[in-house]
Amino acid sequence: MNVKTVLNFDMMLSLLLFLAFAPSCIHSESEEQLLVGMTLVRNATAYGARCLDGSLPAYHLHRGFGAGANNWILQFEGGGWCNDVSSCLERAKTRRGSTRLMSKLELFSGILSNNASLNPDFYNWNRVKLRYCDGASFSGDSKFDNGTSLLYFRGQKIWEAIIHDLLPKGLASASKALLSGCSAGGLATFLHCDSLTNMLPSNASLKCLSDAGFFLDVRDMSSNYSMRSFYHDLVALQGIKKNLNQNCMRSIHQPELCFFPQYALQYITTPYFILNSAYDVFQFHHSLVPPSADLHGHWNSCKLNPAACDANQIDVLQGMRHDMLAALKSFYKNSTSGGLFINSCFAHCQSESRDTWFAADSPRIHNKTIAEAVGDWYFDRAVTKEIDCAYPCDSTCHNLIPSSPQV
Repeated sequence: MNVKTVLNFDMMLSLLLFLAFAPSCIHSESEEQLLVGMTLVRNATAYGARCLDGSLPAYHLHRGFGAGANNWILQFEGGGWCNDVSSCLERAKTRRGSTRLMSKLELFSGILSNNASLNPDFYNWNRVKLRYCDGASFSGDSKFDNGTSLLYFRGQKIWEAIIHDLLPKGLASASKALLSGCSAGGLATFLHCDSLTNMLPSNASLKCLSDAGFFLDVRDMSSNYSMRSFYHDLVALQGIKKNLNQNCMRSIHQPELCFFPQYALQYITTPYFILNSAYDVFQFHHSLVPPSADLHGHWNSCKLNPAACDANQIDVLQGMRHDMLAALKSFYKNSTSGGLFINSCFAHCQSESRDTWFAADSPRIHNKTIAEAVGDWYFDRAVTKEIDCAYPCDSTCHNLIPSSPQV
């Protein structure tokens, strides 16, 4: 099965409103709007770091200030994966595989906002978005060259090159750090959480947050392990296995399964927070009911609107929630440093938007927003392991459904 890149959150922003401001930090009249300029890693080739098409990797940095001047958020960008040569060649011709084709200004919102009223715990930290251009959650280390086509699978090197570029810019003296990411970027936090510890000062407080990155190894509606098959091909194509958690690989009969967070999580020693919907729309649309398992489109209406799901479909969705909670049971019961926010919204990625991060009508569990839950956990203000009741009980949800069931 070829799972396509999904949920590209394109921002239609007019630059005319921002011409009066500096290009590296541009504010609109609406105070929650912040556009941040791109920084290319000029010496990336010295690390062997290239995007799929060979272009230089990049990030966006907005400087912290005041009490947050020595604290850092590193946010992996998401955007699906490519697991065969043809899909990677296609991806290399888009903004998902080339910094040449990316927007040079990126909107910082939600956890990346610099507004204290919209992001009270992290607004004055150094905030970095790592641009995603390798198609394998920043984990590959190989190359494809058949004499006609050339692809660089260098996500691991991209990660290392960006970190080394940031170290002399203040990261080397970080007091606090949070490694975060959404979707494929959320999965990247599982892959790189512990390794970042070795790059920071020994007295730095590092914690990690995955948003919509807890991908499950489950059977789809056709009883096939579609995501397992997809990830197997991805790991093989991009040379990922050597970069997976070694303890995880020694403990499992199929080492490539350690690309799945549910298998790697128990071997991560850095404090971890998992933010996920129990009805994550990517996993609903592509793991539970991929197009290959619904050839006649019986699930299309349900995918577009949960209210259109019949009783049998709701039962299947409740089974998906059960599988996620079962995969997290040990973490919930045994992790003393971990945090959870598992809500019952039909959504995918909730930390990067003001509406779902910290607003008057943001999703809540026990009257706590996502921003409050993450902040309480990071700063040890309270134990934060929030699990929502089952759909449709939560009236605070923002159900973020893609416009098509086959995204």
